[in-house]
Amino acid sequence: MRKNNIIKKGVSILSISLLMAIMNSCSDRETLDLQPYNNVDENLAFSTAGNVDLSIMGVYNAAQNGIYKTSPDALNTPRGYVFGAAYIEQNDMRGEDMVNTATFYQLTYTATYDGGSPNNVHYWMNAYGLINKANIAIEGLRKAGSSGVITGEVRDNYLGEMYFLRALAHLELLKHFSRPYNFTSGATHPGIPYRVTAITSPSTIDEALKVGRGTVAETYSKILADLDMAETLTGSSSTRAGNIKITRATKEAAIALKVRAYLNMRDWSKVLTEGAKLNSVYSLTASPSQPFILASNYNNSESIFSIENSANTNPGTNAGLASMYNNRSLVCISPIIWRNPRWLADDKRREETTMVRTASTGVKFVNKYKDVTNLSDGAPIIRYAEILLSMAEANARLGNAATAITQLNRVRNRSLATPATQEYTLASFTDATSLVDAIITERRIEFLGEGMRWGDIHRLLYDDLVPTPGIPAKMANGMPAGSAFALGTSYTGPLGVAMVPKTDFRILWPLPNDEVVNNPTLAAQQNPGW
Repeated sequence: MRKNNIIKKGVSILSISLLMAIMNSCSDRETLDLQPYNNVDENLAFSTAGNVDLSIMGVYNAAQNGIYKTSPDALNTPRGYVFGAAYIEQNDMRGEDMVNTATFYQLTYTATYDGGSPNNVHYWMNAYGLINKANIAIEGLRKAGSSGVITGEVRDNYLGEMYFLRALAHLELLKHFSRPYNFTSGATHPGIPYRVTAITSPSTIDEALKVGRGTVAETYSKILADLDMAETLTGSSSTRAGNIKITRATKEAAIALKVRAYLNMRDWSKVLTEGAKLNSVYSLTASPSQPFILASNYNNSESIFSIENSANTNPGTNAGLASMYNNRSLVCISPIIWRNPRWLADDKRREETTMVRTASTGVKFVNKYKDVTNLSDGAPIIRYAEILLSMAEANARLGNAATAITQLNRVRNRSLATPATQEYTLASFTDATSLVDAIITERRIEFLGEGMRWGDIHRLLYDDLVPTPGIPAKMANGMPAGSAFALGTSYTGPLGVAMVPKTDFRILWPLPNDEVVNNPTLAAQQNPGW
């Protein structure tokens, strides 16, 4: 395969994006009249302290607002890939607790995607674009630090942030393109290519083409190594002021992402070890709605890491969270979870206006994302509630039922009308299986509309206690009837989208067609069935 062929194919849309410029334009976020950084040489991007700051901001921009093309020649339309909106929307659409009411996410919702489907192709493309920009920044920061352009302290903090973003992107790709950790003994099945060098020239393209998928175990090892570096190098949230306590990676965000990684790996003891580091730093807000109030969206005690959106830079009408989940009514809550008996009728997470919007037809919509005008709601990536529920699950699996129930109740009780009589006790559960099942259900309720469901479905496919059978059966694609939301019994009505068994090849997204056509290494490593 000649590299000229890669260039002519326009692999700016591929994971090995050649000669990728250092950053997307930062002008939307800055009041300064700056030359867009996609036209600036990577060496100049790290030649002054001011340029370094803007370059790092550009990497966050890549995490927040990656592009979406309907054809190779289409304009680069910002659409919230990967973490500004698409992370939440695509992960929700792969599960059963939210319903695609129109055609917007139909391929994802009905598992009728293929190697050319725009949503999964752009997920891969933009995740690796983010990874490459983080790698460019890592190399540039090292040079800027050694040449005295920035201090060692500034260099280390920025390096830690880049290691965090690199790990976050790789971890996200794993749950869509690889089987869960315990699919094979020792997690020896295919992972994803872990890219740690910047791709900026024909020679680095040649090297990148040699990087294969490795194993899932190897991929997790590299993710954890990056997160360990991030924890060591990045400043604590206590040293930050304003929005960047939440919208920029911190030491605590790296720890929290390790909790998620270890939960996926079923390393229960390490979930507890890492989670314990956060107990004195974060606390649950008094009400479940507070992290989603615009006034405290980027300033509350619970949010650990969120992607910032603003009036000037956001995923737009066709992707913004408040647009898709709220104003345009393109995604609604599913009666499957709405009528789950563990979700009590007087739970505060059902409250109208603060958490839920009910249409005149009776259909229920998530109202966590409220800024339908400016689309400035943050995209929540990690909240402290996740840490508590992950620790509860780990304790339950290790036989520490009382501690697990205490941690579960910490999250659930703040939403109960009368916790003294409604909270869980040891008598509420017959065994570890029933306790873990309650914890998983609590995650479905607590993180509804936050893109968490697919991660749990995926990691539990081969679980010993509460295995998910595959992609669960769902409500039909389209707007449900308002009558389907009537409380009192579990939903037992028709399900228009059949379950996809865990053995089915559609459990995984295919590597993009353009990737396997242009990359001979990955051409031989396509997911089976595609």
